[in-house]
Amino acid sequence: MAYHIPVMLEECINGLNIQPEGIYVDITFGGGGHSQAILNALGNQGRLIAFDQDIRAQENIPNDTRLTFIHSNYRYIQKYLRLHDVIPVDGILGDFGVSSYQIDTPERGFSIRYEGKLDMRMNTESVLTAWDVVNTYPVEKLKHVFYQYGELKNAGRIAQIIKKHIESDGSINSTQDLVQLLEPIVAKNKSNKFLAQVFQALRIEVNDELKSIEEFLKQTPFVLKPKGRLVIMSYHSLEDRLVKNFMKYGILKGEPEKDIYGRFECPWKLITRKPIEATEKETFDNPRARSAKLRIAEKI
Repeated sequence: MAYHIPVMLEECINGLNIQPEGIYVDITFGGGGHSQAILNALGNQGRLIAFDQDIRAQENIPNDTRLTFIHSNYRYIQKYLRLHDVIPVDGILGDFGVSSYQIDTPERGFSIRYEGKLDMRMNTESVLTAWDVVNTYPVEKLKHVFYQYGELKNAGRIAQIIKKHIESDGSINSTQDLVQLLEPIVAKNKSNKFLAQVFQALRIEVNDELKSIEEFLKQTPFVLKPKGRLVIMSYHSLEDRLVKNFMKYGILKGEPEKDIYGRFECPWKLITRKPIEATEKETFDNPRARSAKLRIAEKI
């Protein structure tokens, strides 16, 4: 089962600076495209540890003894790498995008295009769904979700419309119920972007995505070797902001404390001062690459 065409595959592999006998981690296995390219670059003694919280990703595991698959969220990276006795590692790759398989499977509820349940769980064993968020969150909490995670200026109005509908007409059960409810409040030429932001906000809340990224990033200096590479691909500003700040300053938000000479401690050397973006040809062939930003850092 193919999930998607790997985004910026060559750039990611080059960024990892793969040593044939090294140990590498793909924290977002998905369809296995990036992982297969890493395996192709490894020698017989090389090793790849792959994480994915979606149980369906296991269907894409190749028959290769150098690969160890871990069915878990990457926020637990240090725990599992310690369990498998592979710390320190030579490189870590993360692609924070939703896989095409997840988007294109209507019952997963990730897409504004298809009729499906309000689900949006990347880990189908998790409890919280998008239905729960939409139908049970109070107005203020729902407003916070849309404002913080969707960066929607009219978050309050969206939350009020949803709650008013639930009070008068009952629960909102499907993706298209939500789309049809909200479409009238936005201009037609901006509808897709607006709805994508609404769905993004719900998805981030359901999967606790930003907290997962924060917890993962904080562990990376402790599992990478000196000169080990951290290669991260983000798809929206909330993710990219965290990655950019962490690679530049070694902290997730704000600026670090500096000494009287303006110096500060940071575990990273930037390999990319500006993010790498997909070529025009790649975005034409693979539209999901359009918003991707690739950043690379090396542990000092």
